[in-house]
Amino acid sequence: MNASDVSVRRAVDAIYRNESRRVLATLIRLLGDFDLAEEALHDAFRAAVEQWATDGIPANPRAWLVSAGRFKAIDGLRRRARFDASQSEIAARLHAEVEDPAVLAEEELEDDRLRLVFTCCHPALPADAQVALTLREVCGLTTEEIARAFLVAPSTLAQRIVRAKNKIRVAGIPYEVPPRDALPERLDSVLHVVYLVFNEGYAASSGESLTRHDLSVEAIRLGRLLVELLPEAEAMGLLALMLLHESRREARSTPSGELVLLDAQDRSLWNRRMIEEGSDLVTRALSTRRFGPYTLQAAIAAVHADASSAEATDWEEIVGLYDVLLLAEPSPIVELNRSVAIAMRDGPEAGLGLIDALLARGVLAEYHLAHSARADLCRRLGRKVEARAAYEKALSLTQLEPERRFLEKRLAELAN
Repeated sequence: MNASDVSVRRAVDAIYRNESRRVLATLIRLLGDFDLAEEALHDAFRAAVEQWATDGIPANPRAWLVSAGRFKAIDGLRRRARFDASQSEIAARLHAEVEDPAVLAEEELEDDRLRLVFTCCHPALPADAQVALTLREVCGLTTEEIARAFLVAPSTLAQRIVRAKNKIRVAGIPYEVPPRDALPERLDSVLHVVYLVFNEGYAASSGESLTRHDLSVEAIRLGRLLVELLPEAEAMGLLALMLLHESRREARSTPSGELVLLDAQDRSLWNRRMIEEGSDLVTRALSTRRFGPYTLQAAIAAVHADASSAEATDWEEIVGLYDVLLLAEPSPIVELNRSVAIAMRDGPEAGLGLIDALLARGVLAEYHLAHSARADLCRRLGRKVEARAAYEKALSLTQLEPERRFLEKRLAELAN
């Protein structure tokens, strides 16, 4: 492979990372079938590797890939038509509907990924299938990554996705953004999916990197589209929450990739533009008086963003917001976060008692952050034996390398 081929291959890889989900979403719209579109996507990128080395990279790679993928799909259907006449009819229909790539490139107002999100989150699909299908098709997470998030076997998750695709095909679920009068009832599941996508990007579930910037950017982009489409309080609240958390990205790890906790972060690295936008959205969402859990979480994040240091944080307000959040969405994770806030307000002993009560209920027994929080409070109280046991438990449960290194560092400090 010569230098030119290597250069083209790198360019194709970069375009795949940045554009493949957009290309796939458009191919699903044009071809009307998930599996056919996925096959066409891979065929198009294979063709790109071969043709761009000779012809050069086109001015609009995404439009080229959409066009190539569509024609590859039509050719494939025609070959299969020898054995199945229905394939010939489908190929003829698709060929008759061919669009100019230049027209495809100008579709700025209609976003195919937003259509795809609403299709994947259609109420005819089970809730767990909606999330799994969206994470797989819109965001490109692997089956293994989604399975870890759901705490199920990859084979089980794969079957769930296959059944969802079959349901869309058999039931004729339309590939479209719902009419405006149907949007509110469909919005909750879509917001939940976007939230999960952002979480995987902001705090990766496993691997070498603390974050996956590509997923966070994608979730924020989808959040902006949703707010533009339907400026409801919770859509604004979710976008605010994502922006406020994303604003801390640069401060959350060292240049070498080591984890930095919130109280030790260099707040001058926080992105003030994102904080201002997120805080404005929180204010707008709260003013509607129709807000819910996303807006409340965003309000908590805004209080953190407004403080010059951990010590200067208004912990009284944060505890109060957690009290309201617990009423809106009772959750052991919210209880855990409230316990940590109480420890900051009233001292580590107060927070530790609440965390111990949570762990005694068994609901967070396998949640590494609960044990890590307990370990930190024990460390602050000078209870080294308990702190060491809790850090070791947290270490046994996390799959993220920066977190593992952080916990190992804490254990080493306790040994001194």
